[in-house]
Formats: sequence, C-alpha cells, structure tokens
Amino acid sequence: MEKLIITPRTKIHDLLEAYPELEELLISAAPPFKKLKNPVLRRTIARVTTLAQAATIGGLNVEELVNTLREEVGQAGVADLASDEYKYNTEQPAWFLADRIKENLDIRDMLNEGEQPVHLVLSSLKKLKEREILETIAPFVPAPLIDKATGLGYDHWVLEIATDEIRVYFTKQ
Repeated sequence: MEKLIITPRTKIHDLLEAYPELEELLISAAPPFKKLKNPVLRRTIARVTTLAQAATIGGLNVEELVNTLREEVGQAGVADLASDEYKYNTEQPAWFLADRIKENLDIRDMLNEGEQPVHLVLSSLKKLKEREILETIAPFVPAPLIDKATGLGYDHWVLEIATDEIRVYFTKQ
C-alpha cells in the first residue's frame, strides 16, 4: 500500500493515521499542537485541519513544517510551498469600523472542548447584512473556519490580542 504524500493540504488526521510516529514531532513543533493529545479534538478538528492551517495556528512556516515532516518519513523536501494561499489578512482593512460589529461569538470554549464552531459561525455570517461585521474570538487562528468563510465570499481580518486570544472579523462586502 502506498503511503500518504505529505503536502500543505494534508489533513492532520490523515497524516497521523498514515504516520503515527509523527505525532510527537508535530506536538513538539508548536505549543498549540499539544491539543492533539485530546481524543475529541483528534476526531473533530484534526479531520478538517490541513498542515497549512496548522502551521498558521502554530505560528510556523508552512514550508518548514511540511519539509520537516516529509524528511522524517523519508520523502524528499519540496521548495516553494509558501504562497499567499496560506496567509491571512492581519492588517486592518478599510471596511472595518467597530460600530458595524453586529454580533460577537466567543468560540474559545467550544474549540478547547473539541467542538467544531463552523456551523454556529456560518449561521451568524448568513444573517449579516451588507457591510455588517461578525467578531469571533478564538484561542488560536481558526484557519479552517477562515478558509470556509473566505470560500463563501466573506472578507476577514485577524487581530491577535494575546497568544490565546485571536479576534477574527468577517464581513460580506
């Protein structure tokens, strides 16, 4: 049976199923990855989170993370994996005005308990009128959530308040 080829799009769950020996290496790469020890998180968030998204969550370089994992399992390193596709808007956009925030969702407890807040957030996004803003608060950059919302046509802005308090603002222009 052929082993999984590790790329930025590889899901954490699939990576650890194919290469369980990479768990400790992944966990040691960044403190937020310690949550992979939680079986609930492992079954939920790890199934939808790619290595590119995990690198964002862990504050790591995508190319370095992927190549470190590839080398560990005997796959050749790959150059030029870093692209704008894996970056998030961290500069305050012109559309952001605090008085346009219509709802605030603190999803930290949900994420820490291994629950997926995507349906809750998407439901709130659908209720937004043009130029209104949804504020979410997470313990890390919720990369899969941002990717999903962006794919549905929402703009975002990521603001790091503290290492465990990330605010993400969404709007539909």
